[in-house]
Amino acid sequence: QAQLVESGGGLVQAGDSLRLSCTTSARSFNERLVGWFRQAPGKEREFVAGIIYTAANAKYAEAVKGRFTISRDFAKNTVYLEMNSLKPEDTGVYYCAAGPQGAPEISPYSGRYNYWGQGTQVTVSS
Repeated sequence: QAQLVESGGGLVQAGDSLRLSCTTSARSFNERLVGWFRQAPGKEREFVAGIIYTAANAKYAEAVKGRFTISRDFAKNTVYLEMNSLKPEDTGVYYCAAGPQGAPEISPYSGRYNYWGQGTQVTVSS
């Protein structure tokens, strides 16, 4: 199974935007549930957003609703996380994860995801 590679993290100020990317060479990626999770220092990893096929089937954590958007480019085998109006509490390592093919729903539980990227750091200063 090919690796997931995240990119796009960085250091920004509160109110700024970032777009994270998750890509892979795995052929089945477009058919898989894909989720974004994050982990802040000293805290547990938490679900941020997930997608099955298109953005019409997306789910968000309450803390990011209205500010973050998950989307998919099938031609590029890539899932994006557009993050707007960033807050200091959005700081953490962001991970992309792929779950099973043909998943019936978007799960917020990390145990449902089989493959994980190495993570990309997002730091939001106040």
